[in-house]
Amino acid sequence: MAVAHGVPALAEPVVPVRRSWIGLLCAANLGLWMAFFTPIQIVLPEQVEALVTSHKENWLSLVTGVGAVVAVIVNPLAGALSDRARPRLLGRAHGRRHVFTLSGIAMSAIALLGLADAHSLLAVTLWWALAQVGLNVMLATLTAAVPDRVPVSQRGLVSGWIGMPQALGLVMGAILVTAVVTTIRPGYLLLTVGLLVLATPFALFTPDDALGPAPVTKVRWKLDLKGNPDFAWAWGTRFLVQMGNALGTLYLLYFLSDDVHYSDPDTGLLYMILIYTVGMILTAMVGGWLSDRIGRRKIFVIWSGILIAVAATLLAIWPTWSVSLVAALLFGAGYGVYLAVDTALITQVLPAAADRAKDLGVINIATALPQVLGPAIAAPIVTYLGGYPSLFGLTAAVTVAGAVAVVKIRSVR
Repeated sequence: MAVAHGVPALAEPVVPVRRSWIGLLCAANLGLWMAFFTPIQIVLPEQVEALVTSHKENWLSLVTGVGAVVAVIVNPLAGALSDRARPRLLGRAHGRRHVFTLSGIAMSAIALLGLADAHSLLAVTLWWALAQVGLNVMLATLTAAVPDRVPVSQRGLVSGWIGMPQALGLVMGAILVTAVVTTIRPGYLLLTVGLLVLATPFALFTPDDALGPAPVTKVRWKLDLKGNPDFAWAWGTRFLVQMGNALGTLYLLYFLSDDVHYSDPDTGLLYMILIYTVGMILTAMVGGWLSDRIGRRKIFVIWSGILIAVAATLLAIWPTWSVSLVAALLFGAGYGVYLAVDTALITQVLPAAADRAKDLGVINIATALPQVLGPAIAAPIVTYLGGYPSLFGLTAAVTVAGAVAVVKIRSVR
């Protein structure tokens, strides 16, 4: 683990980070999102379907919902602990973040191995919940790396690089679990190896500043939203956009099978994910760079919401294979712009430097909570309230609401 050095832990960073640092953080996020999204999109649906004879949507909602509840609790808690940690090894002070990152990696790897041998819904639910503990400990500390070390003028670019792995991780994970291997157990094993290889180097080979003797305030779990309205609106924006993402992507495998009637839904989903990623890569890097250059964030979030809403509307009106591919491209393009700018925007409205990881953990609840509410909302809609057209119509409406909410943020252009 790198010995703490460099800028003070609570100082506002002013020195641009190097490409090697960005590359290692990007790789760590790639490992994280491979382990996070690939089970949700592909392996868990297949595993649940193999264990139950009916109501697969409801059972999948239960498994992912329990995991998301765990994420809502763990993310801000891990962030608050890392904000105040003063780890020591062999009498020397070390940084406050990386020890949590490494612990999260180890816990996630153990949970994925447990999922590989889970043969009941209870076992799947418990192991996935443990995976969410580890993955959200990682997420809390990796997200905090941006305000800890990246100056504001570089955050759009860095946000683009660390946002891209959300889609790329799913693509690589999908290739691993559908093309390299074709059964559940080897799929989890490959995801475990990918997590360890990609995420560990960042925690071992990058600087991690120690908190030192500086006094810090006690954790304040009650947020002063009236005193920090921009933080509240940033939370609301992320929640609505991520809710739209959860509603629009949770049942894509079942959508291709039951509504589009595609002959090979597993392969079809892989094609959609690949096209989605192309759209995202085309916009993420350009969006982040352009946002830094012109000094504006909100307009990019607005256009990302519009693109995602158009994609969802197409799926609602024309559930055909060709339209699904077009929608995947638009969805990826919109989400790429959003991810490139969202992290940069949020780090500019954090209330206090001493609570960066905790406050980002609260923000990350806006990512995890839709994983709880999304399945609970989507399952009855698909089953009883109009099916997939209603689901994708709601996806469009919620995402547009998120794009509108960002206008309310005043301290960021």
